[in-house]
Amino acid sequence: MIRATSLSYTYPVGTRPALRDITLSIGAGELVLITGPTAAGKTTLCYALAGILQHEFGGTFSGYLALRGRPVTEYAGVGELNRYVSMVFDDADSQLIFTSVEEELASGLETRIDSKQEIEKRIFDVMELCGITHLRERPPYALSGGQKQRVAIAAALAMDTDIIILDEPTSELDVAATSRIIEILKSLKEQGKTIIIVDHSLEGYRNVADRVIVMEEGHISREGTFDELFPEQQGSMKALYTDPDLTPYTPTDRPAIVRIDSLMKRYGTIEALNGISVTLYEGEFVAILGENGSGKTTLVKHLNGLLRPDGGLVHVRTLDATTAPVIDLVQQTGLVFQNPDTMLFADSVREEILFGLENIGASSPDQVIEEVLSMVGLSGLESTYPRHLSRGERQRLAVACILAMKPEIIILDEPTTGLDELESDRMMELMLTLQKKGHTIIMVTHNMRIAEEYAGRIIAMENGRIIGDYHNLKGRAS
Repeated sequence: MIRATSLSYTYPVGTRPALRDITLSIGAGELVLITGPTAAGKTTLCYALAGILQHEFGGTFSGYLALRGRPVTEYAGVGELNRYVSMVFDDADSQLIFTSVEEELASGLETRIDSKQEIEKRIFDVMELCGITHLRERPPYALSGGQKQRVAIAAALAMDTDIIILDEPTSELDVAATSRIIEILKSLKEQGKTIIIVDHSLEGYRNVADRVIVMEEGHISREGTFDELFPEQQGSMKALYTDPDLTPYTPTDRPAIVRIDSLMKRYGTIEALNGISVTLYEGEFVAILGENGSGKTTLVKHLNGLLRPDGGLVHVRTLDATTAPVIDLVQQTGLVFQNPDTMLFADSVREEILFGLENIGASSPDQVIEEVLSMVGLSGLESTYPRHLSRGERQRLAVACILAMKPEIIILDEPTTGLDELESDRMMELMLTLQKKGHTIIMVTHNMRIAEEYAGRIIAMENGRIIGDYHNLKGRAS
């Protein structure tokens, strides 16, 4: 189905190959898991296998790549390739452009299927399969990160292609949704589909993947069965907030920094937050957990004015966050979005950080830029185009943009999405350092290991409510 021989590739403005001497063969009906550290070339390989590099990106190629026995370069562009291969990108936002979930699923089908009834049946079936029927009329921009991810997966599955490529398909999903997607992939494999998955999280794939490919620095470093390569991998994660090392939270004697009382937020008829009341204190490291759509991101967006409540009170220090100007709130509260690319728009690393500094009239911006880049380990990259950084580097750049504003509160929404374990721990070590300097850290996450190891306080949410508030005795910030 797919064959590559000595495939190498360098991006148009790249200085070193992103892929180096890739040789592989993937047969019909195989499910192959590709893993490896951040910036190993996994996503670039996916782009190549989907034909996107060759027909859209340009750059320098060598070697051979064929799909279904035909060289990729002989296809008449991505339009023809899309009849045989569909891809779910690691950034769901880049794929969701229509005004409702139903339109997203219908858009690709309308160019392939003449029967309106058949299109409607296909949409219904794939929505049922992915558990998103209740989102049918919702606009994608109003969905949680995990819900967007499921919609992007559903849109790819609706195309019913022979080859399906998924880049980090479970990165923003909770445990239940991840299990559901893996079961769907297992079923598709049994139907004869060829499935290629890029994922840092190996949990759940042991009995599904036929083969695992490990990439490092643009080449394949190891290849084999799951058991051969990862004999130590254990079973599914536990639900952290049932851990016996968590004890009911009791207020500290430190000053309160955030006070929320009876907070309500609706999206149309959907109650995203339903009577949230909680107080956060100076210098805490708080992890907020919960399933996709439980209200986690909606809650933290009220702390910097990105959202205003439909009822209740939100105070950040002395500011009334329900009415205070956003420019005042962002100097108290910095939010790093779950997708760093939504924050990055300038032509260089330096300009990204300078933008925020100019907005607040900061003095000595060059000194501040130098300091924050050193803190996040990006010194020397001032002139680099942000999109040429790895996912982990872009995440750290987004943090640097926030640190430059010197907020007391730093909020991270799914900060380890798409990062390997080493890069995830590097991000958390930075947060611990900032906490010790007096910052309050609030982290929305699905990563149970990260929450368990680092956070001193765990808040669990469900259906727009707080269902648990605990001290984490094992957390390094406790």
